Amino acid sequence: MSNYLYNHKFPEDLRLMDYDELELLSYELRDFLVESVSGTGGHLASNLGVVELTIALHRSLNTPEDKIIWDVGHQTYVHKILTGRIEGFKTLRKLGGMSGFPKTAESEYDIFDTGHSSTSVSLGLGMAAARDLNEEDYKVVSVIGDGAMTGGLAYEALNNAGNMNTNFIVLLNDNGMSISPNTGGLSRSLGRITSTDKYIHMKTQVKKGFSKVPIIGESVISGIHSAKENIKYAVIDGILFEELGFKYIGPVDGHDIKEMCHTIERAKAIRGPVLIHAVTKKGKGYSKAEENPDIFHGIGPFDADTGEALKKSAAPSWSSVFGRKLTEMASGNDRITAVCAAMIDGVGLEDFQSEYPERLFDVGIAEEHAVTFAAGLAKAGMRPFVAIYSSFLQRAFDQIAEDVCLQNLPVVFCIDRAGVVGADGETHHGIFDIPYLKALPNMTFFAPKDGDELEKMMDAAMELDGPCAIRYPRGTAPDLKKPKDIIRGRSYQLKRGSDAEIWAAGSMVSHALEAAKILANENIRVSVINMASLKPIDEKRLAASGKKYPLILTVEDGVLTGGVGESIRSFLADSPAGVVSLGWPDKFIEHGTQDELYAKYGLDARSIAETVKKNI
Repeated sequence: MSNYLYNHKFPEDLRLMDYDELELLSYELRDFLVESVSGTGGHLASNLGVVELTIALHRSLNTPEDKIIWDVGHQTYVHKILTGRIEGFKTLRKLGGMSGFPKTAESEYDIFDTGHSSTSVSLGLGMAAARDLNEEDYKVVSVIGDGAMTGGLAYEALNNAGNMNTNFIVLLNDNGMSISPNTGGLSRSLGRITSTDKYIHMKTQVKKGFSKVPIIGESVISGIHSAKENIKYAVIDGILFEELGFKYIGPVDGHDIKEMCHTIERAKAIRGPVLIHAVTKKGKGYSKAEENPDIFHGIGPFDADTGEALKKSAAPSWSSVFGRKLTEMASGNDRITAVCAAMIDGVGLEDFQSEYPERLFDVGIAEEHAVTFAAGLAKAGMRPFVAIYSSFLQRAFDQIAEDVCLQNLPVVFCIDRAGVVGADGETHHGIFDIPYLKALPNMTFFAPKDGDELEKMMDAAMELDGPCAIRYPRGTAPDLKKPKDIIRGRSYQLKRGSDAEIWAAGSMVSHALEAAKILANENIRVSVINMASLKPIDEKRLAASGKKYPLILTVEDGVLTGGVGESIRSFLADSPAGVVSLGWPDKFIEHGTQDELYAKYGLDARSIAETVKKNI
């Protein structure tokens, strides 16, 4: 690796380097990203796309006094390198190592702990308002992109910003992608802007022509600003941002460092809110990522030469089991529809899209809309399956409560990535869905122990007249002992024993069965119950178990507070059995592999066995 990355003090030295040096730096940054992420896994395509943009930001701004707020946060690898954290990439996303997202505890350059989309404009505007109240003078730039402009929160903030008229810059990184390709009216509008050759050609020719005029050329270019704005209105369909009160600059080439620097300097000089529209390519500079930006959005370790994953599992993922089953169900029922939020591939709906494109609705990164849209589908007689990651579904709690459960509509929530997800950490763990969904009237709540049970639960959901949620984890689906059917409110005994009974939910069933084997080797016989139905719980079996066993241990891949263990303890409050519950503590869980986190927090098989021994 050359002197540029290791023998400079960043970001200060960016301001001393000429544009040729910065261009060389951009190549080395991309080489480093591919080499590093191929070994650790992480978010590659989005970071390759913001190399020049990030260089320009730190060159043009006086960071960290000036504030950069990154939306979503998975595109901050270059930002981390340019703020002195290149050595941290050896431990990227590892337990105890550097996070793949902005973390204020890591660096003063990380202004906010972001991980979900569409928040940066609201955050930046709030900071700009506080700056004004405190009579301070720093710049605030909110970087938004990767589909985050399809989220409604971004528009609420843009609308507010245009009305407040404070000095504030929004940099729109328009790469046409979220995880799946962007969808919706705004995406088409941005596409028209960036592809309006007539406007771009006219703008370029006008600038070239006047710049040749001696002495007065540059002043004329500045003086015709209002005329140029009229040209924009004449040839571009819909100047949304200017109608909201922003000064719009763009589209500009987000991979041209010099142009980006000049644009940011211009934006800094303008009073009021400014939006810079930068066009970039996701995966830029690495052909494998350019061709497959969705695959290289978030990827495990891979061979940098071939782009092939280093570790492949023969077992199907939970997501693929869901997608295959839903496609099969849809073949026999034309009322079945699928709804997702910009993650067709992520939730396993590729085959469904191929077979039934008219019945798949990708609504963009807009979880609130996705849920209420599904409620509308259900009210009109369809049977929608809403597939969203657990961590993202919590953004739509009000819509689940008011628009689905209050109406008692048959919407099925297929909750992917439930429980801890590993390396993405605090913002992506799905550990809160059990308490908030269990609290809602009319909701039926299932948790499958394996792929076969997920399929049976999807069938069972179709027999219900009201809402149903099915939560399942990240990773491959195991193949355990299979029940004959799935019935609402029923649990299933998987192993018999007399010394204690373990009630396990979903992904924790396999851990409980393994713990039972460990205990059997020490002559401790435990019964293992697969909860299957988290709401309603199996009160009949629980009542009998409370009289039979001295200890009932509950295990769930969710927070203890408000969890299913709490429901069981409450139900058995008057029984002679002692009830002990295992789950995640009342804190945000750090990043690390799933197995590392299970072991650290006492949810792996050996820890479960030790808990049984301590309490019998």
